[in-house]
Amino acid sequence: MKRIGFVWNPYSDRAPGLLERGRAWCEAHGVEAWDASGDARERIESELPTTDLVCVLGGDGTFLRTARAVGGSGVPALGINLGRVGFLAKVESDGLEAALEQVVAGDYGVENRFRIAARLVRGSGSVEEHECLNEVVVARGSRVRMIQVEVEVSGSHLATYVADAVVVATPTGSTAYSFSAGGSILDPRLRNMIITPVAAYLSPLHSVVAGEDHVVHLTLRDVHDGAFVSLDGQADVPMAIGDRVEVRALPEPLRMIELAGSTPFYDLLRTKASLLPY
Repeated sequence: MKRIGFVWNPYSDRAPGLLERGRAWCEAHGVEAWDASGDARERIESELPTTDLVCVLGGDGTFLRTARAVGGSGVPALGINLGRVGFLAKVESDGLEAALEQVVAGDYGVENRFRIAARLVRGSGSVEEHECLNEVVVARGSRVRMIQVEVEVSGSHLATYVADAVVVATPTGSTAYSFSAGGSILDPRLRNMIITPVAAYLSPLHSVVAGEDHVVHLTLRDVHDGAFVSLDGQADVPMAIGDRVEVRALPEPLRMIELAGSTPFYDLLRTKASLLPY
């Protein structure tokens, strides 16, 4: 490790102090360092070609913003948790220096996390594409009025949901919105998509898992007061009736640092659940 980037949460009062500690550690160990706000996507992308590690100082939201910049570049990411739960930012802030010591010593593995692409095709024919680590959600607007979403899997009609939303999540995202809507939790090493409706009306299909070779189509068939597609909870794009979102696997994973001796996923799942306010 010759060059480490620190991406920090600009909305956290604790991030500047943690960044200072990270920079001090790098200076003491002869490692070059750079830093950027989690909102500075172009800046992060410009530094990646000469970076050996991206260290994310924040919660899971900051990690997701960083993941959109790092994408399938091959540069591994390590999350230092400044949030509440931290499924992605798994190292607590007091363990920053110890974690960097392990990484520089090579005492770690790399876990490949499956990513998906969302291609929004407008009724007018225009197209825009996004990459996601957690989920793609077609959801209703601000008023409590259900939308109608037709779901197809590789050309086969699965269901037309009348619901608040339909979530297509990765295994990484299966612990987030999809789980809160009743979807199963998937092992993060898998390469699947889980399709879960949110508050679906009279639907017998509550959650379905599709393999990585499938393409999931979400077509907005009816809406009363606006709808949008949400991408990792980081960007919301308005949709109109007839617009379609095509969700497919990306070949390049996000590479996540897994420190030797870190808590196994299923133990982490039980531990993090105990932190939730219920």
